[in-house]
Amino acid sequence: MYRLREWNRGDADRLLEAFRWDELAWQEPEVPRTRDDALEWIARCGRLAGEGDVHGFAVVDGTDRVLGHAQVSVTSRRHGLGWLSYWTHPAEQGRGVASGGARLVTEFAFDRLDLYRVETGHRVNNPGSCLVAQRAGFRPEGIERAKLRYGTTRYDTGTHARLVTDPAEGAVVGVCGAEHAKRGAR
Repeated sequence: MYRLREWNRGDADRLLEAFRWDELAWQEPEVPRTRDDALEWIARCGRLAGEGDVHGFAVVDGTDRVLGHAQVSVTSRRHGLGWLSYWTHPAEQGRGVASGGARLVTEFAFDRLDLYRVETGHRVNNPGSCLVAQRAGFRPEGIERAKLRYGTTRYDTGTHARLVTDPAEGAVVGVCGAEHAKRGAR
């Protein structure tokens, strides 16, 4: 249904559209605002992949239209750890783009980067992102208090992980706050 591919110069306008969405822009440290910024963002994706530890992909459909972004960053080669991030173009939300991209980039991390564990997290006030992680096979592990800071506000973060031995299917998909509360109470 969805596939990953490298970002290319032809994606600049679509990237700019996505970053006009305030919810996405306020979480990104370097927001592309102009076509030149978008082209630099795309070029940086290619450079980082060439360096070997950060692999960001456009999530596309059968028409090759960019629907979102999925990225894995190697956080420890020694321990085989990575970090997953993802976003969906605002016009494409609710179609499973983020969970599909997250699943695909996690398989890439296991198969091509030889990672054993991929982690992800989300603000606990973002239940949509929690469901994405669970639908991509990530198990909830707990809450990290005040981990993220956007502007002057700190947010608790729900953490999830998927091991190479975990199937993509079978993660408990439920009310994310309740799942994190159960895990955090242990």
